Amino acid sequence: MTSDNVATASEVNKKHRADQLLVQKGLSPSIEQARRSILAGQVRVGSDHVVQGANEMILEDAPLHIKAPYPYVSRGADKLLPALDAHLPKLNGLVALDIGASTGGFTDLMLQRGASRVYAVDVGTAQLHLKLREDPRVVCMEKTNARHLTASDLPQQVDLVTADVSFISLRRILPAAVQLAAEHAWFFLLIKPQFEARREEVAKGGVVRDESIRQRVVDEIVDFAATLGLSNIDLCLSPIRGPKGNQETVGVFRIASSKSDE
Repeated sequence: MTSDNVATASEVNKKHRADQLLVQKGLSPSIEQARRSILAGQVRVGSDHVVQGANEMILEDAPLHIKAPYPYVSRGADKLLPALDAHLPKLNGLVALDIGASTGGFTDLMLQRGASRVYAVDVGTAQLHLKLREDPRVVCMEKTNARHLTASDLPQQVDLVTADVSFISLRRILPAAVQLAAEHAWFFLLIKPQFEARREEVAKGGVVRDESIRQRVVDEIVDFAATLGLSNIDLCLSPIRGPKGNQETVGVFRIASSKSDE
């Protein structure tokens, strides 16, 4: 009886290599894939422990699982997601202009939502993720200042404009962007208070701490956009803050129907 109990306890406490246990539990199709998942930091025991190596020994009955990899090339996509989900969840066939594309978080999100083409514009170079550079739906426009874009730079009007720019006000890039947009085009603009407020209103470190200032600059962008024929549809707080802690806002706009009559 005692020996049986000892054997049972031994079986319960049996440990396996992490890569082998993933395959044994049907969580991974092969040892090679299991090792790749472990190397990527996607394998966890419970909610907290990240498996550190393929040879880590894990209890057979441990709650082992693989965390799905982040679906976009950068976390910047998280800023746009709520606003896009609320107002334009499907982009089937739409042509987009992504101003301040950087690594391409917004671009990747729009492609995965069905955009047929994205013009990825940035003043920098060698920032756009290789996955997007190689995507035939993406037109990489590096070393391009969005302020100077004209219809001759794009062979078609765009249905959607996104903007995530730094060290420049949206007031500087919006006039050109509006001229490139089709009738009833959507605009999703990340309003960053640190680049819209007056210099003396930005605290040391580049943070706008005064909520009244943050709200005022949002209102000012809404008013400025209206002078260009953009109607404000919504204002959505970004779910993630800027690198220095600034609360940013996604302004959702649409070109008023009167644009076609101008």
